[in-house]
Amino acid sequence: MKKVPIAVIGNGNISPIYLENLTRVFNEKIYVKGVCDLIPERAKDAYDKFSIPVIYDTMYDAFNDEEIEIIVNLTRPEEHFGVAIEALKAGKNTHSEKPMSVNRQDALSLLELSEEKRLLLGVAPDTFLGAGIQTCREILDSGEIGEPIGAAAFMTCHGHESWHPDPEFYYAKGGGPMLDMGPYYVTALISLLGPVKRLCGISKKSFSNRTITSEKKYGKIIPVDTDTHIAGIMEFENTATGTIITSFDVWKADNPRIEIYGTKGSMQVPDPNGFGGPVKISKLGGDWQEVPITRPYSENSRGLGVWDMANALRLQTPHRTSGKLAYHVLDIMLGFTDSSDGGEFYKLQSTCSRPAALPL
Repeated sequence: MKKVPIAVIGNGNISPIYLENLTRVFNEKIYVKGVCDLIPERAKDAYDKFSIPVIYDTMYDAFNDEEIEIIVNLTRPEEHFGVAIEALKAGKNTHSEKPMSVNRQDALSLLELSEEKRLLLGVAPDTFLGAGIQTCREILDSGEIGEPIGAAAFMTCHGHESWHPDPEFYYAKGGGPMLDMGPYYVTALISLLGPVKRLCGISKKSFSNRTITSEKKYGKIIPVDTDTHIAGIMEFENTATGTIITSFDVWKADNPRIEIYGTKGSMQVPDPNGFGGPVKISKLGGDWQEVPITRPYSENSRGLGVWDMANALRLQTPHRTSGKLAYHVLDIMLGFTDSSDGGEFYKLQSTCSRPAALPL
């Protein structure tokens, strides 16, 4: 299979693990031709460390490179849409970090343009393709814990200002725990249980400002302009129900990341922000038992979704981290706040296919 040439736009905190994997793990099928960043020093660091052939002065230089087939968009969340739409306009298949946008209108524009131009549109996370959740998928599909009844998911912490060097965007409009961490949890749930039919939610902001305690901006006070504690209930199309809490307001908690409840038992799903295990099941109320991880990619495999897109391009098959999946995830996440604001259930305006399991 001829390698798929790609360009990476944005060389910030997340890019090193992508470049590590795309140049050294998935390089049988992918060729990283170039990088680009608004801060030239970042692009130069990536160029030097990973032996990248080209540094593009602007993203448009990458878009105009006829050899490039996929643009990997690793910019900040508020920039995802702007980069992706321009890449699609230039005729490039595009894979972006999550979320695909911070509003439905822009996300729909991406979907419509990609379909009009017959281009692939992909969006992170790809962690659900990792060994842990794919092992859970295998267990669930085998019927080992019976028919799904429900699920519960929890992402609770006290925010990122204690460690992140530039945490302001987490508390700006378009930020918050649901849009930041929700994509991992909601995508994992859809990969296991399928799409959501309707939902309700309550969301709130518990603190009006935050004080940065990480070293770079220690002591800076930042305003909170988004809801930071969101609780929701989902009804899946397969009739299972799910609950989710994402919060930047909780000092300490001891909840599971995700649990799935079936007619014959229960399953503990590993952290959806990672690729590995552990996976535990309990049958008919028995003790929790850790089960073997049966699928590949236990290590940090960010870029796996790009690899899957490259396969889809060459083999003309569907890819798993699709724009339709990402839009359904965004519709769900925004729906919790919409429900809270409107005081009623939100009926999903979108749906998607349950992504196919990753073959061995």
